[in-house]
Order: sequence, then C-alpha cells, then structure tokens
Amino acid sequence: MNRRPGLSARLKLTVSYAGFLLLAGTLLLAVMWIFVLRWVPTINDPPREAEGDAVIITGPDRAQLMSGFIPATAAALAFLLVFGLLGGWILAGRMLAPLTRIADAARLASDGSLSHRIRMEGPRDEFRELADGFDTMLEQLESHVAEQQRFAANASHELRTPLAISKALLDVARTDPDHDVGELVDRLRAVNARAIDLTEALLLLSRADQRSFDREHVDLSLMAEEATETLLPLAEKHGVTVETRGDAAPTVGSPSLLLQLTTNLVHNAIVHNLSERGTVWVGTGVRPGTAVLTVENTGERLTPELVSTLTEPFRRGTERVRTDHAGVGLGLAIAQSITRAHGGTLGLAPRPDGGIRVTVALPARGVRHPRHS
Repeated sequence: MNRRPGLSARLKLTVSYAGFLLLAGTLLLAVMWIFVLRWVPTINDPPREAEGDAVIITGPDRAQLMSGFIPATAAALAFLLVFGLLGGWILAGRMLAPLTRIADAARLASDGSLSHRIRMEGPRDEFRELADGFDTMLEQLESHVAEQQRFAANASHELRTPLAISKALLDVARTDPDHDVGELVDRLRAVNARAIDLTEALLLLSRADQRSFDREHVDLSLMAEEATETLLPLAEKHGVTVETRGDAAPTVGSPSLLLQLTTNLVHNAIVHNLSERGTVWVGTGVRPGTAVLTVENTGERLTPELVSTLTEPFRRGTERVRTDHAGVGLGLAIAQSITRAHGGTLGLAPRPDGGIRVTVALPARGVRHPRHS
C-alpha cells in the first residue's frame, strides 16, 4: 500500500515528552503565580509593624514582583522546552532501539535472508517478548522453506523417473518395430500407474498441509477396522497376520483423511515386514483428552536414527523395502501431515525385537485443538 509519509515514532515520542514536560512546568509556575498574587501585598496596602519593635516589613509589591517574575517564567519555559526536546530525543532513541533491531531483521527477512536472528539481551519485557517471537517465526520459516525446497527437489526427481522410463520405452519401440507390443504396453501401463500414484500422493499431501477440509465426529476404531478389511488381501499375499484390538477412540476431523492416515500406516506395516509369518497389531484407545491409534509390526531391527527420518518425504529406508508394493515414499509423510492438520502428534519408535511402533495421538472429541492457517 502506498501511504503518505508521516512523522517518525521517535519524533512523535520526543514531541510528547517535551510537551508533557512543558505542561508540567507551566502548571508549576501557574501555582507559584497564584500563590504570589494571593500573599504578596499590593502597593496600596499599609505596612505592618512587628509587635514590640518598630521594625517595618516593607518587601516588594505586586507590580515589582510581576515585572521580575514574567521574564523569569518565560526563560524557564524556554529552558524546559529545549531540555524536553533534547532529553526526549535521547530517551525515545533508547526506548525504540529494540524496535529498530526488529525492523532491520524484518527487512533482511523480506530480502530472503532467514538465517538472521535478533537474540536480544536484557530482562524479559515487551520488546524482548516481541524479539523472541520474531526469532521463533524466522526459525520456523527457515525450516519450512528448507523443507519445501527438499520436497520440491525430491518430487521433481521422483516424477522425472517414470517419465524417463516411458521415453526410453517409446524410443525402443520406435527404433525396433519387431519389439513385443504387448510387453511394451504392460510396462508403460505400470510406469503410468506409478506416476499417477505419485501425483495423487502429492495432491493428498498438499491438501493435508493446507488444512482445507471439513471436520466431523470420527471414531478411530472404525477407521482401523475399515483399513484392516481393505488391506486384508494384501496381508494374505505377504503372509502377514493382522490383529485389531482396542476400544472406541472418538475424535474430530476429516473421515477421508483419517482413513487415509490409518490405511497408510497399516499398509506400511504389512509391506515392510518379515518375509514370512509377519504380524501387524492395530490398536485404538483413549487417554486423558487424547484419542490414540497404534500400529506395530514385526520386521528387521531398526536404529533410532533411521526411524527418526522415516517421516521425511521420499525417505523409504532401503534396507527394509520390498521390491513390490514399495510405494512412492510418501506414506509416513502423508500420515504425519494429516496428524498435524488435526492438531495431533505422530511418534515412531523401533521395537526391541524388530519392526516399528507408530503412535498417533489426536485430541479426543470435545477437546479443542489449535486451528492452523
């Protein structure tokens, strides 16, 4: 917005300080003036004599006092005005110095530099609170921008792979007319399906990040049962047993997104399991103010360092990925985004005997959770 220039905050504070000081001095002089007018005798008043002695108390009359008081008053007010302007300018500068540092940091951030921090010293006051809040915002922005840059680079790489494969297959078909058309079509269909799955996953992740969904009453236990029934054929194909247990876990959110969250977790638990006789445990329950969904599976032993990175987009953990149903590397990233969009937390922990335990904690129904924009 284009706005006309105005007085600076420092100049406004300076004028305010000087005006207040001048007003206070004027009131003080007015009180003194009233006192003088009341108690100093006029020129027509007869002199008074002290009792017992013939000492006459004459003193100055009002006219003489006024002739000397008015110039002195004007000089005092002029001094107060100059002193108030100079002192006010210095005091306003000291008071506004923290705001100047914050403004400089905001200017650097607007130019694209998010690594700058104010780190204001001194006792905790309003300016310190503002500076600390601004530092926290810059830190979150820097982290978010870095995460988005990594995500864009990874997404570009993942989308380029099926396109490159499709181009290679078409080049082979063009240069080799005798190539098996049926095999070519099957491979192109598989590559195209993978590209579609990746695109749909990216759209779902974007939808969850934007929090653009309606909220309804949802029972996580019903979501767990539906996801388990849907993925039961896949579990039987991999020789994995799925066990569902737990109580009702009412919460508020998007039924479709929470079903996608549960499906992703159960799907990951099935495909990233033992080669035979694997097990998946799906449980729900309620803690004080929290609805909880847990998904555990058997599998290879994982280090805490590896587990802590599995929610990053396109992070698959190659040592535990099967060649079939490996997914597009966004399952846990989508699950975490959906959880955050519902005001909850998603925790991952390796199991001592192998495999992983995923815990989703969402605000229980009736418990207000923070809304994000």
